[in-house]
Amino acid sequence: MKKIDKKAVLEKVKKLKIKFIRLRFTDILGMPKNVEIPVREFEKALDGKIMFDGSSIQGFVRIEESDMYLKPDHATFMVNPWEEEKDVARITCDVYNPNGLPFEGCPRSNLKRVVKEVKKMGFTAYFGPEVEFFLFLKDENGEATTITHDQGGYFDLLPIDLGEEARRDMVISL
Repeated sequence: MKKIDKKAVLEKVKKLKIKFIRLRFTDILGMPKNVEIPVREFEKALDGKIMFDGSSIQGFVRIEESDMYLKPDHATFMVNPWEEEKDVARITCDVYNPNGLPFEGCPRSNLKRVVKEVKKMGFTAYFGPEVEFFLFLKDENGEATTITHDQGGYFDLLPIDLGEEARRDMVISL
């Protein structure tokens, strides 16, 4: 991933008139979590000084050890493309213990550690997401249902695959 420094991230926030930042991290089950902060707290966050209660996250720590820190990865900063006002951004963080060491239950930190170990052995690890999803119809009140949008499957074409335009919009947003 491209390196970007703290100053560049702060300039981007100012230029885009961001009001809130979501500090994202992953729990031990792989579920994304976040702590949302007002933009005035963002510089503190970039310095790794935003604490959160780790005992509130399933599988993290006991209440007696609840203080944890989020350290943002500057290269992951982006505006959420689906936000209507475009004034909310997100940044992915690693979870750290109060002693400054990476939290052993942070999947992201563990992956970084394993990649380094694999590299020392002379190998290169390659990773990538496999995004799978369904598109569901909405009911008369605009609420999601469990009725799928179409009957398309892998590699189908129109008119069976009605999700083509939605997927294109998603790809453009990436």
